[in-house]
Amino acid sequence: MTAEKQALVEERLSALQITCDADAAKKLVKYQELVETWNERINLTGDASFEAMLDRHLMDSLTPLTVEGLIGNNASLIDVGSGAGLPGMPLAIARPDLRVTLLDSMQKRVVFLQTVVQTLSLANVSVLHARAEDAAQNAACRERFDIATARAVAALPVLQELLLPFVRVGGKCVCLKGPAAEDELLAGAAAAGLLGGGSPEMVEIALPFAPDLRHVLAITEKHSQTPKRYPRRSGTPAKNPLGV
Repeated sequence: MTAEKQALVEERLSALQITCDADAAKKLVKYQELVETWNERINLTGDASFEAMLDRHLMDSLTPLTVEGLIGNNASLIDVGSGAGLPGMPLAIARPDLRVTLLDSMQKRVVFLQTVVQTLSLANVSVLHARAEDAAQNAACRERFDIATARAVAALPVLQELLLPFVRVGGKCVCLKGPAAEDELLAGAAAAGLLGGGSPEMVEIALPFAPDLRHVLAITEKHSQTPKRYPRRSGTPAKNPLGV
């Protein structure tokens, strides 16, 4: 069964024109199996079966790699509110050159992520236990990353405040969203402007094996440093979003 799963993953990667090393498909399958096992103990995702995760979670997490030049070689990337490790873990598996930090506020999820890193021997991944608002005010994290990303964890204006403070000037924040992102664009652009970012660019992504799933990448380039007062204290960005 594992060989069949690996073959399906390889088929999907080929359809998305994502080139990976020989171990990537095997590690993606093992990662999914770890999610499914741990999901029985802690709430990582809804349906964690291979069939449910293959396109909706694993391949969707890799869609930033289909945008030419978006994530450069040896880039540093932080996945904010990583949860089960999406999108950061699949990106780290597919691109071992990336230096990936998985950030989450819940200790149980952090333990899970650390277990995956150890089990799959992912030398390019580190795990950080903190709230995004606190970590972004830490000099070790603030404006240190080429890419900050998050996947469907909040509305676009909120994500701008949570992500852009981590991004160096010239870097980008990449939000993996559904179709509702278009309705959040104006507020997201207003928020980004307060945080040193340009207007988000919406890139619609098609998944060849899941045409019913409509996914959007909201990509914001950072033009200037984020004012020190942002992000505001924990919980405030979600309760009182900028630009709304």
